[in-house]
Amino acid sequence: MYSLLRPLVFCLDPEKAHHLALTALKTAACCGILPAVERDTRPTELMGLTLPNPVGLAAGLDKNGEYIDALAALGFGFIEVGTVTPLPQSGNPQPRLFRLPEHRAIVNRMGFNNHGIDALTANIEKSRYKGILGINIGKNAVTPIENAAADYLACLEKAYPHAGYITVNISSPNTKNLRDLQGGDELTALLTALKNKQAQLAAEHGRYVPLAVKIAPDLDDAQIEDIARVVIQTEMDGIIATNTTTDKTALGSHPLAAEAGGLSGEPVREKSNRVLKLLAGHLDGKRPIIGAGGILSGSDAAEKLRLGATAVQLYSGMVYRGPELVRECIEACR
Repeated sequence: MYSLLRPLVFCLDPEKAHHLALTALKTAACCGILPAVERDTRPTELMGLTLPNPVGLAAGLDKNGEYIDALAALGFGFIEVGTVTPLPQSGNPQPRLFRLPEHRAIVNRMGFNNHGIDALTANIEKSRYKGILGINIGKNAVTPIENAAADYLACLEKAYPHAGYITVNISSPNTKNLRDLQGGDELTALLTALKNKQAQLAAEHGRYVPLAVKIAPDLDDAQIEDIARVVIQTEMDGIIATNTTTDKTALGSHPLAAEAGGLSGEPVREKSNRVLKLLAGHLDGKRPIIGAGGILSGSDAAEKLRLGATAVQLYSGMVYRGPELVRECIEACR
């Protein structure tokens, strides 16, 4: 059905189409007209959590946790919402989301637009979802980079009671200087502060919520090795590889190649897989990896598992393939 509706959806502004598609999905789920999907196909251990299958939804699709129950009906083994910041923010000026159908790609410079952590947790409390829910946290644009840790700690504290795991997003290209936090000393300081807070919150709440860190595909070999070292040293629970890329050379002379923002979809696949493979080698099984970036088929998802990922996440592929991609990936990852 999605393949029939996609030409109509693609006639709309991408951001408006995004919200319309999610609203339609929510309506379909409430009416019980979505086809049943077998979720418990391959139980997977990830950061101490048991997933019914290793195919998850990446952060960014549901920034405010408004569609959790509807998205769960598609069969995902886990769902990640956000990125959320301490205070609400509108993000970057529109237009800020662009489709490139001939490349099966998206360029976005959303800028962590969200309603804030309090609105997100309120929406989570209203949902009926009992599966594994990840909450992706970031910093407000107005917060100086040297004070970024305070924003992450504030989000961690409020997200903790509601999360199955929490992802620290330091790799979006759309918040000024954010990727500087991926460097050695800055990364060590931030992750150490978060791990200390995690220990405190685990004692307060009587349960341990794992922490993952999401990294960029635009890292050289030395940076990847350094991140693996810091993640092991600080005892982080996992890594998501990867976010979007700022490298648009794969778009050639396409007019949108000059647009600012992160590129996702098919053109990021090889870059993401390169980071995943190198990272898996450096981690040597000491920490699990969630593979993301460029998954547009079941074989793409299965390849990430072969390269060393424990689980995978989808986002941009959903724009081009729709819910069928979820079912295809679940089947391919059995």
